[in-house]
Amino acid sequence: MSTSDSPAPTASGGGSAREVFLVFLRLGLTSFGGPVAHLGYFRDAFVVRRRWLGDRAYADLVALCQFLPGPASSQVGMAIGLRRAGIGGLLAAWAGFTLPSAVLLVAFAYGVTAFGGDAGAGWIGGLKAAAVAVVAQAVLGMTRTLAPDARRATIMGAAVIATLLAPSALGLPVVLSQVGVIVLAGAAGLLWLPDPPGDGDDEPFSVPVRRSVAVACLVVFGALLVVLPLLAAARDGGVARLVDIFYRAGSLVFGGGHVVLPLLQADLVPSGLVGHDQFLAGYGAAQAVPGPLFTFAAYLGAVTTSGPAGLAGAAIALLAIFVPSALLVVGALPFWERLRGARHVRRALTGVNAGVVGLLAAALYDPVLTQGVLDTADPVRALALAVAAFVALAKWSAPPWAVVIAAGLLGWVVL
Repeated sequence: MSTSDSPAPTASGGGSAREVFLVFLRLGLTSFGGPVAHLGYFRDAFVVRRRWLGDRAYADLVALCQFLPGPASSQVGMAIGLRRAGIGGLLAAWAGFTLPSAVLLVAFAYGVTAFGGDAGAGWIGGLKAAAVAVVAQAVLGMTRTLAPDARRATIMGAAVIATLLAPSALGLPVVLSQVGVIVLAGAAGLLWLPDPPGDGDDEPFSVPVRRSVAVACLVVFGALLVVLPLLAAARDGGVARLVDIFYRAGSLVFGGGHVVLPLLQADLVPSGLVGHDQFLAGYGAAQAVPGPLFTFAAYLGAVTTSGPAGLAGAAIALLAIFVPSALLVVGALPFWERLRGARHVRRALTGVNAGVVGLLAAALYDPVLTQGVLDTADPVRALALAVAAFVALAKWSAPPWAVVIAAGLLGWVVL
C-alpha cells in the first residue's frame, strides 16, 4: 500500500485502554514467529488496518526501539498503546500482548506439556510458515513506502547485504551488526538523501507524557540498576535477588529474546535457582507459544528453587524483566518526537527507515525463512503453506489471526 493510496492516519490519542487491550490481546493470542514477525503483525494491525499511525512514524518508532535495550517488539507495542491511550494504554498493550504466552508458560511450569512431542511438530511448522508470509507482506509494504526511489532502495539493499554478511565476515555479534547497519543507514541518509517532502504519512508521534515525567522515568531506570544489586546482596537472596536478576536482563540486553537467554542461564543455572533440564524444557516451550520470548521469565520465576516460586515467582520475574522497557519507552518518546522533527534528523531517519526495511528483509531470510521453511521435516510443503498464507494475506485481505490459525491446522495435517 503506497503512501499516496493510503488514507491519512488517525490522530494520536482519543482511544481507550480497553480498546488497546482488546486489540493487543488478539495479537498476543496469534502472534507467532518471534520479534520480526511481531513487527509485521503490528504494522498490519496499526498502520494498514486501523491507521493509528503512518508507515514513517511506525518505522521511526521501530528504529528507536532497535536502539533501546529490551524486547523491541514489546517496546513498539507499549509505545503505540501510550500514544493511543496514555499510560493506561501502555499498560493495556503490554498486558494484552504478554499475558497469553505468560499464562501458557506458567501452566507448562506446573507440568502441562501440550506443546511437546511429535503431535505438535506439524502445527508448530504451520505457525512458522504463517510467520514467513506475515514478514514477507510487511517487507513489500514497507519497501513501497520507505524505499520507493533508487537512493533509498540502494540503502535498503546495502543493509540487507551487510546484515547477512557482517556477522560471518567480521566476526561481529548479530546485534552489533544490526546496530551498525542502522547507524550507517542514518549517516547515508544525512549525507546523501534530500530533505523528505511533507506528506500525509509524516504525522507527529506525540505522546501524553510531560518531559519532567520522562526525565523521572530515566532516572528511576538508572537508579534501579545501581540499587537492586546492592539490595540483593544485603538481603542474601529472596525476592530482591529475583528482581535484580530479571531487571538486569531486561535493562542490559540488546537484540531481543534470544539474546537474553545466555544472561539468564548464567545467573540462574550455575547458582541452582533453575535446573539445566528445566531451563532447556522451558525454552523449548517458549518457542511454541505466541507473544514475546521475554515471557520465558514467567516460566523461570515459577520453577525457581529458592525464594518465591509458583505464581508469585512468575509474577515477580515477569514484571521485573519488562519494567525497564516501560521506563525507557516513557522516558525516551517525548524527546524522540522533538528530535525526529528537525530537518537533518529527518534526513537521517529517512535513511534509517530504509535500513530498517533492509534489516527486516534480511530477517525474512534468516531466521524467518530458514527456521520456518528450510529447517523443517518437509521444506517443500512448508514453503507451499507459506505461499498460500501470503496470497491469503496480500491478495484476499484475510485477517492475520485467521491465517495463523488456518496455517497451524493445515500444518498439523500436512507437515
